Formats: sequence, C-alpha cells, structure tokens
Amino acid sequence: MRYIIIGAGAVGGAIGGRLFDSGHEVVLVARGAHLDALREHGLRLRLADRERQLRIPAVEGPAELTARDDDVLVLGVKTQDTPAVLDTWGAYGYGTGTGSRAGAGPAVVCAQNGVENERLALRRFADVYGMCVWLPASFLEPGVVSALCAPLTGMLHLGRYPSGSDPTVRAIAADLADAGFAAPVTEDVMAWKYAKLLGNLVNAADAVLGPDEDARRELAARARAEGVAALDAAGIPYIGAEQQARTRGDRVESSQAKHSSTWQSLARGTGSIESDYLNGEIVLLGRRFGVPTPVNEALRHAANRAARERRAPGELTAEERAELLGAGN
Repeated sequence: MRYIIIGAGAVGGAIGGRLFDSGHEVVLVARGAHLDALREHGLRLRLADRERQLRIPAVEGPAELTARDDDVLVLGVKTQDTPAVLDTWGAYGYGTGTGSRAGAGPAVVCAQNGVENERLALRRFADVYGMCVWLPASFLEPGVVSALCAPLTGMLHLGRYPSGSDPTVRAIAADLADAGFAAPVTEDVMAWKYAKLLGNLVNAADAVLGPDEDARRELAARARAEGVAALDAAGIPYIGAEQQARTRGDRVESSQAKHSSTWQSLARGTGSIESDYLNGEIVLLGRRFGVPTPVNEALRHAANRAARERRAPGELTAEERAELLGAGN
C-alpha cells in the first residue's frame, strides 16, 4: 500500500513518519512553510527514544501524483478543513483500478477527532474507515513533529464506516502495528470515536484558560457531563472510561507536558479551530434532543473567538474568563 497523508501535522506526520521509517511507502501532503521544510530537509520526527530525519516525498496536491490501485488516503486535517480537502481530492483515483476495486477510488482513513469527517468522506468515496486516535503529538514548527509516547507511539482503533471490518482495514492495521502503534480492528469504530469526542471536550478549555489547571478541570468535567447526557439522549453508544483505560493500559505513556490540538492551533495562529465539531457536536445533539449544553456552547464560542482574533493560548480578559467559568450556573 502507498499511504498518502493529507495533513502532515502532529497526527499525520507521526503516522506517516513511523510508517515510512518502518519501510512502508508514504507521501506527505502539506502546504506553505511546512511543505517547504519537508521538501528541503525532510520530516524531523522526535520520538521517545530517538530522533529521525526522514526524507519522505512531499507534495501539495493530487496533480503531483499518479493514482494507484493500492493508494490509501489518510486524512489528518482538522474537520473544518475536510470539505476543502474532499473538493481537492474527491476525483482522485476514479476510473482506475481492476477487479473489485475498479472505479471505486482509493480507501480513505479519517485519522481525525470528531465524528463528522466519515460522513463527509462517504459522500465522495466508497471505502471509508474511521480511526480513533490516541496519539499525543505536537506540531509547532515547520518540518518538525514530536510524538513522545512509549513503549508504543500511539493507539489507533480502526474500523470500516459506519461499521464492520474488511481485508483492507486489517492490512492497514497490520502496517500500523509494524510501525510501532497498537492498531486494534473493531466492528464499531464510531463507539470509540464518540468516546474520544467526550475526552476532546476539554480541548477548548485547555486552549483558552491557559495554565489554570483547577479551572480547566472543573470546566471540563461540566462539559463532559453535558456530553454524556446528550449522547445518552440521542441513543448513541460509546466506550466507557473503564474499558478505555483497560485497553490503553500503560502502552501509550509520556512524561512530557501535552497540549491539545486546539491549543496548538491557537499557538500557531492558524485563524481557525475545530471546536465547532467537538463542543459544537454536543451543542448540536443537545438542540436536537432537548439537552441543555451551555458549557459546551460557551467553550465553542470562546475558542472560535480566540482563533478568529489570533490570540495566544490563555489570552482571555477577566470579563471573558468570568463569563466562561459561570456558564450554566
């Protein structure tokens, strides 16, 4: 298989780098200063026990590639960028292939937070796979990705969307296991992704509150309680915290300080943020099923405002902070 990593940031860079370093064929897709750095120096991948400078082929888009039957598109962009990616790549690989894959287009793996990407991808591609990403990593400098967990770099639950498994996803999982990840194949990957969604509700608090750990923890607990109530009201299954902890065990551990992907978006000044598809997903479900979600709405609003105004992490006024901490009280 050839893995085309669309969005070679923290998660995409770590997955692509580890696959390439273990002997698999990889192409990284990036833009701007990050693409320039990848082309000039390669990807610098910092791991728990070593650092690798990897000369991985890097492109800006599909025009630079010739489609192959064994291509796997791995989406590593934030959800707000997925529609543009699908517009760019939506015709890639059609009209090629033989046998059962003739005309089907490439397999697409959504290595992304939230639960909307798979639905968007399935409009364009026949074979879509969800990936629940437990992979603490950071991307704050062009050409450099840090993924410092050990003994495994991360845990990546995989399954066909909306459910099930097949030989393709099992082959992808085997390659990821070869590259230093736990990659369990599950028949209901979205139950894992909804569980991850509940964990990601803290991301906005991490980004906008800064180093105030007590306030962050208290706000995150309230956001999660709203999330659980909304999922339960909608009848959406998710994996419980105890099962998650048993599954992960001590296989994905890091002694390094970690910041969420939302925090990293603010730190890089990207101008956009994924909170509409994390906290906003709970707000959406709450409105549909009659569950109040004021904390998630306040977090969504605060994170979007910070991104829009290109504020640094934790850069709230006293009035904004008081308003956020008082949400729902």
